[in-house]
Amino acid sequence: MPGKQSDNGSRVSRRNFVKAAGASGAAVSMAGCIYGGGGDSDAVVWGFDPNAADEIGEDVKQLYSDNGVDADIELRPGDSDTGARRDNYQRLLEAGEAEPDIFMMDSGWVNVFIQQGLISNLSEELESSELQTVQDDYFEGFTATARDPGSGDLFGMPMYPDFPVMQYNKEYARQAGYGESDFETWATEPMTWQEWSQLTAEIQEAAGVKHGFTTQWDIYVGTSCCTFNEVMSSWGGAYFGGRENLFGPVGDRPVTVNGQETIDSLRMMRTFVDEDYDDALDGYASGIMPSNVTQWTEEASRSPMADGDSVMHRNWPYAIGRNAAEDALGQENYGTMPIPYAVTEDEAAQPGTGGTTSALGGWHIVLNPNSERKEEAMEVIRTTMKDDVYLGLFELWGWLPPKPELFESERAAETGVVGNYLDTIRVAGENAMARPSTTVWPTQATMIAEQANAAVAGDKSPEQAMNDLQSSLENTEQQ
Repeated sequence: MPGKQSDNGSRVSRRNFVKAAGASGAAVSMAGCIYGGGGDSDAVVWGFDPNAADEIGEDVKQLYSDNGVDADIELRPGDSDTGARRDNYQRLLEAGEAEPDIFMMDSGWVNVFIQQGLISNLSEELESSELQTVQDDYFEGFTATARDPGSGDLFGMPMYPDFPVMQYNKEYARQAGYGESDFETWATEPMTWQEWSQLTAEIQEAAGVKHGFTTQWDIYVGTSCCTFNEVMSSWGGAYFGGRENLFGPVGDRPVTVNGQETIDSLRMMRTFVDEDYDDALDGYASGIMPSNVTQWTEEASRSPMADGDSVMHRNWPYAIGRNAAEDALGQENYGTMPIPYAVTEDEAAQPGTGGTTSALGGWHIVLNPNSERKEEAMEVIRTTMKDDVYLGLFELWGWLPPKPELFESERAAETGVVGNYLDTIRVAGENAMARPSTTVWPTQATMIAEQANAAVAGDKSPEQAMNDLQSSLENTEQQ
């Protein structure tokens, strides 16, 4: 998705994201093959984001040098397609290649690489005080994606997370009689979906806006990992019996998508689309969301918001940077709030769900067990933990720091446009829900997206869609 490197969307230029709070969207071609050499033989080779390596590579190396890294660093760009990058890294590690020495690895992949025994156990490399810092000072939900779900050992150093939020047009809210005190409350205090839907309908009517709410619900991994995952979790539902089963064990965890809570989450989304829906949820505003959402990914859904055609918009922080830029809607007219919820955590049917829930994106740093420069590579990993490095990466490229405390720093608040919205993003980070990350997830993600899409499009009832999905997921769990 834009704003984070993941396999559920395209990548945007982060230099423009930070400097102008916009994004060029320009693709940067991959430079060379990840198996190739051509670099400094004494340097720590880092499998890196291709866009960042191209645009700010020298700045990144200088940042690490300024913070105490003596070794030279070579940033070796990975494939611009993250799925291809994941496959290339897997082949490289399986072949026992020594380079890259370290990799940027998607939080959605790390558990699979852990289970396959392909990356180093950092709990055996870091000091106990360093491990305690990660335990105590980082976003827990994000760090969990870098741990062995069995032992709890750390296999990835958190580099940067990404969390979506609800975004809204303040000017339209003002036309409905709301003001700054409301906006301040909305920024950090989640609403229920019912309250939020009525608010959205009220503002839509007062402002005469085409859409109340735009989001993403196409048949793609962004629906299964993120938008449906958020909605379902906020209703107390889960794919596999709750948070504790996100990373397996495959075949030894319950499949729970046919629970009433998950069905009701889809009834809500269908209610938002269809004013004449026979099974609409009582008390929820209907017809506030266009049917086009079943064909939209991030950028397609962002355009109506940027054009002033929507009141509310769910998206990643990159969209804040673009839509709240001075040459767009402007910060004075752009607000954020946590994703709404249907039930509290205490009321949730599945463990670890309920309450405001944001999907989880972001990347970690992992160590190649075949590295011939392990000491120097660990120096780079340790240096990443420094606050000045995390804040420097945020300033250079918009990569959010993985430590909640840094969201309150003056330096972060002064970084680009997004720095003004960190209160909401922090709430999202503290309530993040990872996608299930196992060897069978790619297959399951497609099945989930197809059925969730069919339910919201009206091609199937939510009950039928989830019953069909229940059977399909049970089959994949036993393979």
